[in-house]
This record gives sequence, C-alpha cells and structure tokens, in this order.
Amino acid sequence: MHEVKNTAPEVALLQTIPGIGPILSHVIAYETGDITRFPSAACYASYAGTTPSVHASGGKVRYGHTPADVNHYLHLAFVEAANILSMRHEALHFRHVAQLYERLKATKGHGIAIGAVARHLAEATYWVLSTKSAYREPHHTNCNTVVSSKKG
Repeated sequence: MHEVKNTAPEVALLQTIPGIGPILSHVIAYETGDITRFPSAACYASYAGTTPSVHASGGKVRYGHTPADVNHYLHLAFVEAANILSMRHEALHFRHVAQLYERLKATKGHGIAIGAVARHLAEATYWVLSTKSAYREPHHTNCNTVVSSKKG
C-alpha cells in the first residue's frame, strides 16, 4: 500500500485558479503529486499534455497535436477548465485567461484558444503549487498609457 498524502492545502490553492473548482482541483492535486519533481512550469505543462508537439526542419516549424505520452487525466482536467472559461468568458472579461481566450479565438479559432488557455492554467498550477500562494493575475504594462509630463 502506498501512503496517500493530505492534499487539502493544495486543493484550496488550486481553487483560486480561474476555471478550477472542487472536483478538478482534487484531480489535479492527486495526479500532480509532488510538484518539486518538475524543474520548470514548461516541464509540468508538457507532462500535463498542454503543449503541442513541434516538428522543425530546414527552418520551418510546424506545431502538431498533443503527444500521446502525457498524463491524460491532467490533460483532461486543464482542457475542461479551459472549456469552462470559454463558456463564461463574457462574464469573466476582466480576467487574463478570458482575454487570452477571446484574443486567440478571434484570430486562430476555438480549438487553439482552448489549448493556449489550458497551457496557461497548467503553468499557473505549477507556480501556485511551487510558491504555495494563491493565483494572481499576470501583471502587464500597458504600452498605450500616456504619462502626463510637467509643463513649466
């Protein structure tokens, strides 16, 4: 018998991530296990199956489907959370993930947008579990903001 780890603190932290509720947080916490076994957010996202395969040759790059050798339960959980966000993106228009979905859906379509949101959620999960702190919206500087100058 293997020992089952108490995941209550991780589950509570995961529920701070948009789109992840009580059921998905338990699935993600259980399937992830110890987050320190992943050296980076990109490695965790790859393990979770939220990064596409890349085929590059002769200076050309083509992105393919998700590789088959991933954790399918984590992949399902992050895609499900992304789909939840896509259904509620109008109500959540102020959240980064909803803006990411809207921007990519307009240019690349629903499927690509869901994949990108799922990857964002996977990387956010890595940082939430690594730092043991609640999800925070990414901070971006607005290049369109005009700073008023003193006129003398």
